Amino acid sequence: MSVRRLLLALGSGAALCLAFPTFDVWVAAPVALAVLAWALTGVRPRVGFALGLAAGLAFFVPTLQWSGIYVGALPWLALSTLEALFVGLAGGLYAWLSRTGRVRPLAFALVWMVTEGLRGRAPYGGFPWVKLAFGQADSPYGPLVALGGAPFVGFVIALVAGLLALAASRVLSRMPLRSLVTPVALALGLTVAGLAVPLPTGGPTAAFLGVQGNVPRPGLDFNAERRVVLDNHVRATLSAADDIRAGRAPQPDLVIWPENASDIDPLRNPDAKAEILDTVEQVKAPLIVGGLLEGPGDNLSNVSLLFEPGRGNTDIYVKQHPVPFAEYIPDRAFWRIVSTEVDLVRRDFVAGHGPGVFDVPAAGGQEIRAGIAICFEVAYDDIMRDTVRAGANVLVVQTNNATFGFTAESPQQLAISRLRAMEFGRSVVHVSTVGQSALITPDGTAHQVTSLFTQALVRGALPLRDATTIATRVGAAPEWVATGALLVLMGVSLLGRPVTGGASTKDEDDDDEP
Repeated sequence: MSVRRLLLALGSGAALCLAFPTFDVWVAAPVALAVLAWALTGVRPRVGFALGLAAGLAFFVPTLQWSGIYVGALPWLALSTLEALFVGLAGGLYAWLSRTGRVRPLAFALVWMVTEGLRGRAPYGGFPWVKLAFGQADSPYGPLVALGGAPFVGFVIALVAGLLALAASRVLSRMPLRSLVTPVALALGLTVAGLAVPLPTGGPTAAFLGVQGNVPRPGLDFNAERRVVLDNHVRATLSAADDIRAGRAPQPDLVIWPENASDIDPLRNPDAKAEILDTVEQVKAPLIVGGLLEGPGDNLSNVSLLFEPGRGNTDIYVKQHPVPFAEYIPDRAFWRIVSTEVDLVRRDFVAGHGPGVFDVPAAGGQEIRAGIAICFEVAYDDIMRDTVRAGANVLVVQTNNATFGFTAESPQQLAISRLRAMEFGRSVVHVSTVGQSALITPDGTAHQVTSLFTQALVRGALPLRDATTIATRVGAAPEWVATGALLVLMGVSLLGRPVTGGASTKDEDDDDEP
């Protein structure tokens, strides 16, 4: 492995960080991947793996820094290394497919899409955070999410990157300038194609009120004073009710509290339940409460609870994807051998089954069908898609960012919610205990974005939409097509018939130099 290629790989990973909050330089994504494709082309597969791993570490270590802010470096670096291994896999696969030394834009895009999809599924359900698409809500690529979901956006960006790498290789090979026309024209065309994708925002509206109650302190003990957190949300909502009665604010059709707003089980604790029921009666609107329930058995449940005036608790959604090593310990006996700190998670959270959609009547004869996602669930394509397919005409993302302090985690999560709005053509009410919270229209625009660790309200009318996007209808099909196409490319390559075209990035007798 040459030092030059290693520096290119490290630089590409570092540059990719800029595409995500809080930098938000969307163009960094195709440029960074173009550098990576250039560095990988023509090397041996094991070198490609090492270069991909280096790029992945340079990307994930700083981008996921929030994961170790209060728990220390070990979980942060372990998670970053695990995620970087998938970029290493991509590097090895693409290096093998491009071993003749010619840039393969389509092969690079397919490899990226497939390995990113694998990262979002394994191990233990995967960790799809900072997918390539999740930094593109403000870019020309963003609207493409309505056609094929987040994986399709990643594919297009990686294809543009491959085309840019191909053009660069032709320049450096002193090929005629006319040889640049096709790759550059295709890259530009793909970059602006998303601008032609419509993102409708029309439809009947309903009034929403999101309550960011705040916590006593950031960190792992954010909820050591659980009653204070609950009382914060009660007080903020009652203050809003005073404004409503005085005519200073509109009457909401639905009020939303965030995840962990009531970590005192309100179905077993009479005091907590009384506080919530009184708040519902005062605000005269249904209330979705993020809370914890005792059970089943010795376990816990991370839930959303719907309370309605005069009716009490009428619906429950249990989080489908508890976070491994945070909300539960998978294979506890094995991981205890690695670290006894797994037993700091004394009680596992259980997983719910199926999407949660709360039906709530709204003014003007409208019906709110609120599709629920709790915290990291917003990053999982299938969970969000199934919720929309179950009938949701608005999405509610309840989250708690108190354990990540003043880091990029909250802006990164809000960016995902913005892309989901565009993907499914749904408004999103994104509510955090500590921020950032916002109301998001179906075109991905975030309104009333709050500051971190403040008590705040987000309120206003949002469209309710039933029309389904192409991405909703095709589901995971683009990923399966990409997987099939990649297998075909690999099969052709195994038969000794590499795909032709492109330009060499190396001399035939030099496996390591670009």
